[in-house]
Amino acid sequence: MEKILHIDWHTLWVPQVSPLEIIIRGTLTYWSIFLLLRFFRRGTGQFSVSDILLIILIGDAAQNAMAGDYQSITEGVILVGTLVFWDLAIDWMGFKSKRFNLFAQPEPKLLIKDGVFQHINMRKEFISEDDLHGYLREKGVGDLKNVAACYLEGSGNLSVLEKK
Repeated sequence: MEKILHIDWHTLWVPQVSPLEIIIRGTLTYWSIFLLLRFFRRGTGQFSVSDILLIILIGDAAQNAMAGDYQSITEGVILVGTLVFWDLAIDWMGFKSKRFNLFAQPEPKLLIKDGVFQHINMRKEFISEDDLHGYLREKGVGDLKNVAACYLEGSGNLSVLEKK
């Protein structure tokens, strides 16, 4: 018996779900995840294993909410396009509006001031002294006394200002 590969080209390219529904689902899911991550999670500029796992699990958990039961390539492309649009739109709105940027990007958080750890801010951001010492070593700062200030920036990067 010979198996013949049958491709239903119509199902492959013609959306079975309304493109508007896909855009609305993608938009609502994107903004829900954005708000959750914006207000409850900020890393230190480097992805840890748990950060990567979180991203994978969010993607898996959000898939059904965004797409329902889509079957065509076109539906997947519309959904991906919607997510990319919102990612770029948030960057653009933050660039154009200081008020929106304050909403989209957290304020810098002071972690070290004049060589002294700011433990309250470190606890809020789940950053240990060991983490900060390691970062300072990466930046070539061997002694905490040489640090005028160290900030966790809104982008998740750490910036260090050395004493002169």
